[in-house]
Amino acid sequence: MSERFKVSSVGDGGPQTNYGSIDNDEFDGKVSTPTSPGGGGVVGDCGGDDDGDSLVGGGGGGGAAAGDQETAASLSFSLANDRAVSPVLPGTIITDTIGLIPDRPRTKSPKRKDGADDKPFMVDMKEMSGYEKNLYLYSEEMADRPRVSMMINSLANYNATIPSAEESDAKPSAPRAKLGTLMGVYLPCIQNIFGVILFIRMPWIVGTAGGLLAFTIVFMCCCTTFLTGISMSAIATNGVVPAGGSYFMISRSLGPEFGGAVGILFYTATTVAAAMYIIGAVEIFLTYMAPMLSIFGDFTKDPSIMYNNFRVYGTVLLWIMCTIVSIGVAFVSKFAAIALACVIGSIIAILIGIFYNIGGTEKLQMCILGARLLSQVDNCTKEPGYDLWSIYCAKENNTVAQNISECDPYFQTHEVSLRQAIVGLASGEFTSNLGSHFMEEGKIIAATDDPDDYESLNNPTYNQILIDITTSFTVLVGIFFPSCTGIMAGSNRSGDLADAQKSIPVGTLAAIITTSVVYLSYLLLFTGSYDVLLMRDKFGYSVGGRLAIAAISWPNEWVILVGSLLSTVGAGLQSLTGAPRLMQAISKDGIIPFLLPFAKSSARGEPLRALLVTGCICQLAILIGNLDYIAPILSMFFLMCYGFVNLACALQTLLRTPNWRPRFKYYHWSLSFVGLSLCITVMFMTSWYYALLAMLIAGIIYKYIEFRGAEKEWGDGIRGLALSAARYSLLRLEEGPPHTKNWRPQILILAKLTKDLVPKYKKLFTFASQLKAGKGLTIGVSVIEGEYSKSYGESHAAKQSLRRAMNEEKVKGFVDTLIAKNITEGISHIIQTCGLGGMKPNTVILGWPYGWRHSPDERSWRVFLDTVRNVSAAKMALLVPKGINFYPDSMSKVSGTIDIWWIVHDGGLLMLLPFLLRQHKVWKNCKMRIFTVAQLEDNSIQMKKDLKTFLYHLRIDAEVDVVELMDSDIQTYTYERTLMMEQRTQMLKELRLNRKEQLNIVQAIVDHHHPTGEHAASKVRFKEEEPTLDSDAEAEMSGASEDTEKKTSKNESFKKLLTIKPDEANVRRMHTAVKLNEVIVNKSHNAQLVIINLPGPPKTSRPESESNYMEFLEVLTEGLERVLMVRGGGREVITIYS
Repeated sequence: MSERFKVSSVGDGGPQTNYGSIDNDEFDGKVSTPTSPGGGGVVGDCGGDDDGDSLVGGGGGGGAAAGDQETAASLSFSLANDRAVSPVLPGTIITDTIGLIPDRPRTKSPKRKDGADDKPFMVDMKEMSGYEKNLYLYSEEMADRPRVSMMINSLANYNATIPSAEESDAKPSAPRAKLGTLMGVYLPCIQNIFGVILFIRMPWIVGTAGGLLAFTIVFMCCCTTFLTGISMSAIATNGVVPAGGSYFMISRSLGPEFGGAVGILFYTATTVAAAMYIIGAVEIFLTYMAPMLSIFGDFTKDPSIMYNNFRVYGTVLLWIMCTIVSIGVAFVSKFAAIALACVIGSIIAILIGIFYNIGGTEKLQMCILGARLLSQVDNCTKEPGYDLWSIYCAKENNTVAQNISECDPYFQTHEVSLRQAIVGLASGEFTSNLGSHFMEEGKIIAATDDPDDYESLNNPTYNQILIDITTSFTVLVGIFFPSCTGIMAGSNRSGDLADAQKSIPVGTLAAIITTSVVYLSYLLLFTGSYDVLLMRDKFGYSVGGRLAIAAISWPNEWVILVGSLLSTVGAGLQSLTGAPRLMQAISKDGIIPFLLPFAKSSARGEPLRALLVTGCICQLAILIGNLDYIAPILSMFFLMCYGFVNLACALQTLLRTPNWRPRFKYYHWSLSFVGLSLCITVMFMTSWYYALLAMLIAGIIYKYIEFRGAEKEWGDGIRGLALSAARYSLLRLEEGPPHTKNWRPQILILAKLTKDLVPKYKKLFTFASQLKAGKGLTIGVSVIEGEYSKSYGESHAAKQSLRRAMNEEKVKGFVDTLIAKNITEGISHIIQTCGLGGMKPNTVILGWPYGWRHSPDERSWRVFLDTVRNVSAAKMALLVPKGINFYPDSMSKVSGTIDIWWIVHDGGLLMLLPFLLRQHKVWKNCKMRIFTVAQLEDNSIQMKKDLKTFLYHLRIDAEVDVVELMDSDIQTYTYERTLMMEQRTQMLKELRLNRKEQLNIVQAIVDHHHPTGEHAASKVRFKEEEPTLDSDAEAEMSGASEDTEKKTSKNESFKKLLTIKPDEANVRRMHTAVKLNEVIVNKSHNAQLVIINLPGPPKTSRPESESNYMEFLEVLTEGLERVLMVRGGGREVITIYS
């Protein structure tokens, strides 16, 4: 009886129809199946090459499987009684079949030998969840690698990617107020940048340096902070930055040594800033608001009296403010709003006053004796009986001379005049005020450059106004620079921001630009509005001790006096609040042991110990008394901090660390280096000895942290130093696993060799080169089967060919070969022992076994699966590129998309790999698309929102799509594909058994004719003359009987195949593979690369399970040209933190 069937397949040449027949009466295991070019081939046929390990051919082209062509062909079809079942290959359309799904009797059957129930496939799909129905292939993975829908919400809310307790950088704080860019960054930066220098020193700097050089000073300082702001924006948007400002950013970017040094410098700068603000507040209050409260007398006659007043009042104000801060930050926070309003109001009042007095004002008049500026007197005249006569004509016996000839010589020869202090923009004084007037301490402020006017020549100076500090361009730079600091205020508040990665760069740079424009514009306005003598009069003695900047304001000078006082006090409170918390943060990190006691807080959570130390340090700065001496010290520490910020940004940009993914894109390493150079230049311009002192402090702290308890070793010569550095670095790496931020793929390439001992797939090295972009560790290794003593030459030749391959692909790394009696054992030894110390590979690139279907020998996939298991056991990441010959070479450029199919959470490796690939010029023009799978029970809208949030915090730009896998019954195609797979597995099992039986028969014949005993051997030789006809006939008869038995056993084996029912678990896994493949091909058929989770290998090593697993992977990736299957190493490799 013969049954006809027809199968129509879609191949490269279009729809093809194949006809075949099966003779059921005298079946001998052979099936005639005509094939057509490009048509559907037999099972396992992938267009392989001779060695059974080539790439998958396109279109499912014809050709029989290697090993047993006729038997493999028979696996394509099955027959049960009078019904034929035709398992259909992918892309096949059933046009005419008889009995597509057989009606098998539903009776209980005994268990199958492979452990699966031999019962009809009956699955109650209604009782299963969507994941059990549609993602069963990943069921074993989800035990320790949760599905994305479970993790994505916590990932988006910083819970999953926060480092563990052993390596935590910061703990997530409780939800706080979510501030925007304006309130959270811009205005706090404005408040911190605008400070006391603007109000009490800006006109003096303009008058002393002149408009041109003053503009240069301000512009240089603003450029320094602007470039630092760019670098800081890049670092601050490279993940979540908790409180700590520059300390946190530097320590997490350059390590604890630099971090500790910068942290102490930043703490000292903040503490000294508090002293500067306190001295500034006392100066405003005592000099301009209440001079009568001077304790030590008239400070206008002796500057030392004034500085003693500053010390006393500053000390009192300091400890009052420390008491306020110790009570709690609530008052400080509320007062900050008042201080901010005062700053903004004062600046507006000044601007209005400048234009209100555009024509000048007669209210402020200065008394000039010759060219010398005098302190204010009631009547500016030389007439006897008036103030000037009483001053310049006084005798030693406290009497006043009546004749001018007895008066001061300069008073005799020069006339007195009144001079307008505020001339207004319309006066035309702008050009005349552009020149500089640098003077030494003790010189007289004069309107000319004649030494007779500004030199006292050992004569009494009476009420003439003197220079109290030697001035120069560099000195003024040091005094002004603190007015540009405060740019860290936004990054310190990152925990309170709704969108820190957007608000910090926008708010900080906007604040720097705003303050720079205000400084530069006000500088020019002051140049044209004031008389130069008034601007050079630092304390305003010539106009009755009035603040020059307040005198021009509108509507009243008290607006500026009160506003500047409150803003300065507020800035001091902010510094005294921030400095102790910064010290507490450094202490909690434990990098400086002697600071550990300051990590503790009070019952109210206030760092009282740190506050006490801060107060003591601030007291020392206050004892200096003079703001002009405190400001350069402050500048040193801030410039050191800003320099390290620029250095951190430049180094991370040049090193291209995987974690360096700032969301702020408008930065460049050259800008950071320019900023660093400016910081160093300004430091040494300001004061070379202060600069060296600050560097010395930083160096001492750095070395203390670096060598705390470490062994020192001195090498001899350059080579000795290099070896010492290498040893030291390896020992440092040995201390523990790398932090998540420092994780980068250290690649181990397992390269297969051809018979000529050259790498079979050189594209593996190309792919590694593109993934590494020249960074990190790469080791190429091959295993040669044999004995080392006999194969040493082959090993050396193989190593040379590996080296050539790496050089051709420009991969920097090492190569090695291993000779082992077993390939699997050799690979296992490599995985266990490769590397030195902390320089061990953490990622394995393993080629796909393209010819596994071509051979019935289980070795074709056993090496692959054992390697997967060994890599997983070693906690290493695994990359399996499929279709490697279709990957682009390093000279080409591709454009399109890299599609990531994120099924289970694997530590973020799927996110990191495409980011690293896109650093290379080949993949640079590709965009990332991330797909994840949702079931009916998932909220796909929320999943998409959370995934976008997570990617935003990771600083990765990618399109996001959530694919909903709708619940559906198992398709007929899935059932038949599974049945086909199990029939093939069973047939291969039978083939292996038959081969073993054949080997046993051959061995028995050999044993029969070659007995082991000596007497038996002589007996055989003795009977050689006997005729062999009987034995030959017997052999022919036995051969005929064996042929009959073989034919019968083959028929029985084939009939047994037809009774196989698919295992339920296998059908569900196949359902996952088929359904995911449909979705992936639909969405990503045009993608340049598809990256997908590699399902875990079967836990048992039975050949049936392993063969099924390989078939599932083939189905999952069917129809995709370039696929990268990824399996994480069980740890987080990507983080949202900086």
